Amino acid sequence: MPTKRYGQANHLNLFNNRQQAKKKRKSRTAFTNHQIFELEKRFLYQKYLSPADRDEIAGQLGLTNAQVITWFQNRRAKLKRDMEELKKDVESTKILTAHKSFLENVQDLGILKKKSSGATVMVADDKGVPT
Repeated sequence: MPTKRYGQANHLNLFNNRQQAKKKRKSRTAFTNHQIFELEKRFLYQKYLSPADRDEIAGQLGLTNAQVITWFQNRRAKLKRDMEELKKDVESTKILTAHKSFLENVQDLGILKKKSSGATVMVADDKGVPT
């Protein structure tokens, strides 16, 4: 039994030490509209910045190098997500277009289908169902 108590106490001490050792995170930076506009403008033609470019932008906009680095990393990740979503949308549209085309072809076949005697043509109603 003494080992079990030691284990529990030891576990609690580890937990307490871990909480105390945690660093307080820096609060989220709220960029101004002007800063975002300038960062987006630069991102349009330059996805990656050299250290000199980072220094220049950080100085112009009153940001730290780390903030500029993080903003560009996050913006590249957002671009990647947006491109993947767009790709899925295009694929989905292709499938829907193919399905619609198939249904139209089936409907056309129903309209043109003749009875075995060859004299009567079947006509489809407004929903594409032969009558």
